[in-house]
Amino acid sequence: MTKKPSARDQALMALALGEAKKALGRTHPNPAVGAVLVKGGKVVGRGFHARAGEPHAEIVALKAAGTRAKGATLYSTLEPCNHYGRTPPCTEAIIAAGVARVVYGSSDPNPLVDGKGRRRLVKAGLEVLPHVLRAQADELNRPFFKAITTGRAYVTLKAGITLDGKLATGTGQSKWITSPEARKEAHRLRNRCDAILVGSTTVRFDDPELTTRLPQGRSPARLVLDPDLVTDPAAKVYAPGVRRVVLALGDRTSRAEAFRARGVEVWRLERRDGKVALAPVLERLVREGLMHLLVEGGSLVHQSFLQEGLADEVILFVAPRLFGDPGRTWTGALEVEEPAKALQLEELEARPIGPDLMITARVRATSR
Repeated sequence: MTKKPSARDQALMALALGEAKKALGRTHPNPAVGAVLVKGGKVVGRGFHARAGEPHAEIVALKAAGTRAKGATLYSTLEPCNHYGRTPPCTEAIIAAGVARVVYGSSDPNPLVDGKGRRRLVKAGLEVLPHVLRAQADELNRPFFKAITTGRAYVTLKAGITLDGKLATGTGQSKWITSPEARKEAHRLRNRCDAILVGSTTVRFDDPELTTRLPQGRSPARLVLDPDLVTDPAAKVYAPGVRRVVLALGDRTSRAEAFRARGVEVWRLERRDGKVALAPVLERLVREGLMHLLVEGGSLVHQSFLQEGLADEVILFVAPRLFGDPGRTWTGALEVEEPAKALQLEELEARPIGPDLMITARVRATSR
């Protein structure tokens, strides 16, 4: 029978979660993981997995602790791995260091790990306590878990809108609806994602850079949904600095070559039932090691992800302004005719950001 975690176990796991958050957005295709080693009531080592190919969090903490790891308790936000990948198994290092007890938050759904790390540690005689602060640990790596279990990238739809749901006026003007504080928070969101996507209309009218303008910020890969290749290869979004991708129906045209000449990758889109299919894009993102996609619009792009049941999360920055009709609604035309058939959101959270409100919600899962 598994023992219940103590208040101290929970407090130290919270410390490990703090370590893991330091690497959010930088570890793909790996999860973000933090670890803390405790002996005699004192923290003797801590660390986080910085990026793929570098030591896992447990190894960083073990190296920091040195010989003090013997007899210590290891707190890890994720079940330690027990297989060879880019790095050796963490379980072997934990056992060799003489750690006496391991406490972890999330189980790893990766078939190479799932339960094997725990069994290896127990077999070696270590006490193992799983699933401490599991909800918080799972929340940290939702994109990784979805990618591993479904083969598709996790999708966050983001928009800055008015109180009546408009992301632009009827003439297409949108700068600026939200406050500087909200825009700064949006840059923090970009900093945590692996890739960012907008549609061709957004590029043509706004000419965005889609960069992360924060100290030590990291800009995600940039994707443009441009089936007919109507955007300008010289647009700011295609400027060098990060990986750039244009999604098009034709990838063997002279127009496509103009993008390739700028160093932009051209991914061929598929059509299904007469419409551009987005699911294959999410599957390719995972194959490319990009687990978390931030979709910043416009409205037709948001509409497509919502109608196809491909959005996992919605983040809205709502300003206390009203545009009314004919302002452009951020969801596009979902064409819901009956309230009972409305797309459902859950786990709703709201908090003030300057004069605005930041609303986060999960999109209720449907058959996809």
